[in-house]
Amino acid sequence: MPAPLIEMRGITKSFGAVKANEAVDLSVAPGEILGLLGENGAGKTTLMNVLFGAYAPDAGEILIQGKPVRITSSADALAAGIGMVHQHFHLAPRLTVLENLLIGIPGKTGRIDRAGGLARLAEIGRQHGLMLDPNLPVSALSVGEQQRLEIVKALFRGARLLILDEPTAVLAPSEVDGLFSALRSMAAQGLGIIFISHKLNEVRALTHRCTVLRHGRVAGRVDDPANTTSSEMATLMCGHEIVPPARGPSAPGADVLTLDGISTSHHSGTALRDISLAVRAGEILGIAGVSGNGQRALAEVISGVRAPDAGRMTIAGQKVSRFSPREVQALGLGRIPEDRMTTGLVTNLPLADSMVLPRIGTAAFSSKGLLKPHAIRAFAEEQIKAYDIR
Repeated sequence: MPAPLIEMRGITKSFGAVKANEAVDLSVAPGEILGLLGENGAGKTTLMNVLFGAYAPDAGEILIQGKPVRITSSADALAAGIGMVHQHFHLAPRLTVLENLLIGIPGKTGRIDRAGGLARLAEIGRQHGLMLDPNLPVSALSVGEQQRLEIVKALFRGARLLILDEPTAVLAPSEVDGLFSALRSMAAQGLGIIFISHKLNEVRALTHRCTVLRHGRVAGRVDDPANTTSSEMATLMCGHEIVPPARGPSAPGADVLTLDGISTSHHSGTALRDISLAVRAGEILGIAGVSGNGQRALAEVISGVRAPDAGRMTIAGQKVSRFSPREVQALGLGRIPEDRMTTGLVTNLPLADSMVLPRIGTAAFSSKGLLKPHAIRAFAEEQIKAYDIR
C-alpha cells in the first residue's frame, strides 16, 4: 500500500462528560476509498469534523503526507486539500451553480473568473461524469444534483481527500450508481476518499478498507470488505451478533387511515388524481414510485401540510376537515419529513424543547401559558432512554 495521504493519530474529542472520540487512529492512502462505519452516535461525524477543522481535538495529531499539520478551520482544511460533503449541504440557493463554485475564489486580476470557472466545471464533469448546468439556480436542482455540486465544489478547490457523510441517504438507487462511478473515477486518479455509511451492502461494494467505530473508539478494521459479510460488519458495529426479527403472519386490524378520491394540483399541473387507500392497525403500507410522481404531495396531504382539492381523509375513523398539522397530530398521526433540518426540527432549540413542540400547549407541558421545564426535561430524558437517542 502507498504511504498515507492523511493520518489521524490518537484523536480524542469530548463534549462535556461525553467522549465522542477516544484515541482514534485512521489513515487513507492516495487512490483509496476508506469506509467509516458505526451506529448513530459512534463518533463518525465528530471525527470527520475534527479532520475538516470544525472541531479542535482534545488530544492527538493529524498528518498530511507524513507531516504534522494544525487544522483549526475549514479554510485550513481546504488549503490542505481536504474537502467534505456534509449530510446537509452548504449552498446558496439563490445563486447559480457557477456562482456557488466561484464564491470566495478571486481571479488572477482580483475579479471573478467566470470563463475559467466554466472551463474547470466542464473538465470535472467530463472526467467524473458530474455534469451540471452552470446557469441553473441551486433552488432548481434536485437533492442529488445539489450533492453533485458539493462534490464538484470540493474538486474545484483542489481537494486531494474527499469526505462524504452518509451520501446515499438522499439518493434514489439509480443516483447511487452514478455516485459510485464518479467516486471510483476519482480514486483511479489518486484521490483519497472517506465514505461514511450505515448501508453495509454499499460499503462492501465500494470501499477498499473499513474502519469501524463503536462508542467513540475503533472497534475493528476490515481489510477486505468485498469478502466480509454484512453480518460480520454489523457485529463489529454493535458489539454483538445481530439477529433479524422473525416475520410472522400479518393480522391487521381496523382502518386507522383512509383516503378516498384525493386529488390536488401544483404550479405545473396535477400532483395527485383520485387517490384512494387504507392503512390498517398493525400494517406497514409501502408507497413506491419514481421521484417526482406525487409521493411528496401525498405525504403533505396526509400530514395536513397541504389541503386537497377534492376527496376525503379519515384518521382513526374521524374525518379530517381543516387539513392542518395541528389537526392531524391531535388525531394521532405523526410524520418524519424528507428533510428533518428544514421542516422537522428547530435546530437552535435544545433537544428537549424540539421534542415536545407538537404537544407544547397541552397540560402535560404548560400551565396558564407558562412552560413546565421540569416536565419537558423529564419527558426528553425518558424518550432518549427508551429509544436510545444518541
